Amino acid sequence: MATLGEWVSGARPRTLGAAVAPVSVGTGVAALESSVAPLRALLALAVALLLQIGVNYANDYSDGVRGTDLGRVGPVRLVGQGLAAATQVKAASLIAFGAAAVLGLSLTAMVGSWWLLLVGAASLAAGWLYTGGPRPYGYFGLGEVFVFVFFGVVPVLGTAYVQTLSINATAWWGAVGVGSLACAVLVANNLRDIPTDASSGKDTLAVKLGDRRTRWLFISLLTIAYLSVIPLATGWGAGITTAWLSYLSLPIAARAGLLVIDGARGRGLVAVLQLTGLLILAFGLLLGLGLALGG
Repeated sequence: MATLGEWVSGARPRTLGAAVAPVSVGTGVAALESSVAPLRALLALAVALLLQIGVNYANDYSDGVRGTDLGRVGPVRLVGQGLAAATQVKAASLIAFGAAAVLGLSLTAMVGSWWLLLVGAASLAAGWLYTGGPRPYGYFGLGEVFVFVFFGVVPVLGTAYVQTLSINATAWWGAVGVGSLACAVLVANNLRDIPTDASSGKDTLAVKLGDRRTRWLFISLLTIAYLSVIPLATGWGAGITTAWLSYLSLPIAARAGLLVIDGARGRGLVAVLQLTGLLILAFGLLLGLGLALGG
């Protein structure tokens, strides 16, 4: 029987920055337009956090029952390490997804745009099918595509929309930045797991690319995130000079990037994963603040 601490670790709290960041940026877009709706922003945050927790438990369950978590280093794996029954972890995932669905329905009713239910349903399906179902897309190298969409584009644009009832170029550029860093979190995780994933048949993009090219993919994603700020902060685009605040997170990016370039492996990549989780949180909060100050 897993302890409370092990359940909390199984939810992978260090990944929750990937849920906070897009809501911060989306709310920054709303503040820029003087349209912040605090209750809607809080509901969007709760939905994002619950979806992230649901995905983490779902991955623990699915990878655990498939045996792909055996021998891995890194965070607690409830099923793979025999700390909790697979049925219990599956139930925890479904509870988190269910709570996200209830709050998402409430938010949709508040906004009155019922097409958001389709977006919510797609988000739930993407969360479960990453490693679940008969043909999990995470096992075929498609994880980064779906992470970019459902942890970058959807939550940033969605958070902005439920408060402003519109979507603009500022929100899109913010989504590119957050989505790129969300992908970087996944790439760091999969880079660490190349040996075990390859031996267990989990054909992630990192397995397909190999170690060296995956490291350059990680660096490229960090670079894209910071490049996406330029159209927001300069006269080339929105001209919101306070968006440069997001660059205060660069030291974290530099530290993570140097570890990857220097060839960190195994537990060294656990540190990279932790830094990247901190990076997306810092980048998202700072960019959201910069956009809000620009308003």
